[in-house]
Amino acid sequence: MKILVSAGEASGDLYTASLVASLRNRLPEVEFHGCAGPRMRAAGVHQVIDAANLNVVGLIEVVRHIPRIYREYRKLSDWARRERPAVAILTDSPDFHLRLARRLKRQGIPVIYLIAPQVWAWRSGRIAQMRRNIRELLCIFPFEVEFFARHQMPATYIGHPLTRLVKPAFTRDEFLRKHRIPANRPIVTLLPGSRPGEMSRHLPLLARAAELMNRRQATTFLLATPAGLISRLGASFFTEPIGSAAIQHIEGETWDTIAHADLALAASGTVTIEAALLGTPMVAYYKVNPLSWWMGRFLVKVPFFSMVNLIAGRQVVPEMIQNGLTGDSLAQTATSLLEDSGARARMKQDLAEIAGRLATSADPMELAAERVLRVLSGEVDK
Repeated sequence: MKILVSAGEASGDLYTASLVASLRNRLPEVEFHGCAGPRMRAAGVHQVIDAANLNVVGLIEVVRHIPRIYREYRKLSDWARRERPAVAILTDSPDFHLRLARRLKRQGIPVIYLIAPQVWAWRSGRIAQMRRNIRELLCIFPFEVEFFARHQMPATYIGHPLTRLVKPAFTRDEFLRKHRIPANRPIVTLLPGSRPGEMSRHLPLLARAAELMNRRQATTFLLATPAGLISRLGASFFTEPIGSAAIQHIEGETWDTIAHADLALAASGTVTIEAALLGTPMVAYYKVNPLSWWMGRFLVKVPFFSMVNLIAGRQVVPEMIQNGLTGDSLAQTATSLLEDSGARARMKQDLAEIAGRLATSADPMELAAERVLRVLSGEVDK
C-alpha cells in the first residue's frame, strides 16, 4: 500500500515526518511518497517533488514562481493518478494543497488535511471547497474546531505537534561552550524565517537592529536558520545583508538558539509558537512586498498577526509589521525588553499559559495516525 504525503514548508515537513514515524509503527509495510523536505526524506519518504520548490510566501511574490509550482503540481498529481495511493495526507500550504485536494478527490483518493488552513483569518471562501474535497480535517489550535463546526465542516482537534517535539538538545552551558559564546553578555536570537524571500527582506533590518543594540550594550547576536541553507543558498546570501554587524550564524540548532537566549526577534510564523513553548520572550515582526501588503490588508480579519497573540486573545508579545518595522524601531523595542527584567518575566508567564493551552494529554501525532487509520478502514466516509 502507498500513501501520498505532502508538505510545502519547514514546519509542515517536521509535522509530516513525525506522523510518518507514527504510521510506520502501525503499518510497517506501507510506502510513503510525495512532496518532501529533508525531515520527511530522513523519515523514509520517497520524494516525488522537492518541498523547497514550493516554499514561497506573499500574494505578489508567488507570481514569478507560478510556472515552476504548476509543474510540480502536475508532477505530483500525475504520480497520484498513476500509482493510486490509498490516502493522501496534505500538510498546511493551502494555496498548493487545496488545489491538489480537488484533483485527488476527482481521482477517488481520500484526502486528510493536517494543519487546517487559516480560513478563520482570511479567505473564508475556501471553506466550501474544503467541505467538498477533504475527508478528514485535523486542527492544531483549540479554537478551530468550533469555527469549522459553525461552517458545517467536521474537524478533529489533535493538539499542537510542537508541544511534544520542541526542546533543546544541549544545556545552556553546553551550548555556550560548543559555540564559544561568552556567558557574561545578553543573548539575542535572530529568526528571519525559513523561506529565502522572507529572509532577504528581514536580514538587513535585523543587522541594523543588532548594530544599534550593540552600541548601547555589548550583546551576542545569534542568527538561527534551518540546516542546509548555506549550502543551498550560498554563504553570501547571509553575509551580504548582514555586512559588518557582529552576528554569529548557527544552522540547524534553532531550538537551542531560542531556548538559551534572553530574547528572540522572531519572524511571525511557526517559530513564535516554538519560542512560546521554550519560554523565551520575543518580539514578533514581518514584512512582505508592499503590493502584497496592500492587497492582503483587505482580506485579513484578525486583530493580531502573531499566532501567540491570537491564541492568548490579547497582545502578549510586541508585533512590528510592515511599515511599522524598521531596524531602528526593532532595536528600540528589543532594547526596552532586554532592559526590563520584569516585563520579560511577565511575558514568560503569559507564554507558559499559551503553552498550556496547546498541550493535550495524548501525543498529537498518535491521534493523527489514528484518524488516518480510520479513513483507511472506511470508518470515516464522505
